[in-house]
Amino acid sequence: MRLYHHPISSNARRAVMTAHHLGLPLELVQIDLSSADQRKHLLALNPNEKIPVLVDGDFILWESCAIMQYLADKTPGQTVYPTELRARADVNRWMFWSAQHFAPAIAIFYWENFIKGLIGAGRPDTIELQRGLIELETFAGVLDGHLAQRQWVSGTGLTLADLALAAPLMAAAPGRVPLAQYRNLLAWFSRVQELDAWRQTALEEELAMA
Repeated sequence: MRLYHHPISSNARRAVMTAHHLGLPLELVQIDLSSADQRKHLLALNPNEKIPVLVDGDFILWESCAIMQYLADKTPGQTVYPTELRARADVNRWMFWSAQHFAPAIAIFYWENFIKGLIGAGRPDTIELQRGLIELETFAGVLDGHLAQRQWVSGTGLTLADLALAAPLMAAAPGRVPLAQYRNLLAWFSRVQELDAWRQTALEEELAMA
């Protein structure tokens, strides 16, 4: 299987972490997002022109959460994506919530406080940062409250929900995301950071961005 990705993308990080955790070999192909030729190739794989994209034989799959689910379903005996109906629905709920609400809130800080400087796109927009803060207070608050009496997001062990929600937090430090008040969230994130899947992909991030 081949995964088209870029280490700066938290969506790609979701897929790479999942493969690491499941022990699935992936050929990682890094897309140079500044290259017109490479973007043209990406567009041929994904009409949205976004990463990640998984190619498994003649099957092409885009959307990070769909890729995570596909990789888990390909792995006999995996425990991160339950097969019981309601347990799986709960994992799906948090994965979709992450993509729709939590990750976009963090992305505002990542773009304004880090990516813009990286690509020379100007200074942070204070209006956008205020919008990000409002979004963050809502959605980080939801997750923090949910984790008050829990070690993991869904059920009693690690699931795809944890990986999907944690990946955007790779932007917390460079994006200067104000998370200090969310103690339950930070305690959970510390547990995720101890996972080999996080450490291995974090190393890849550091090497790529050095």
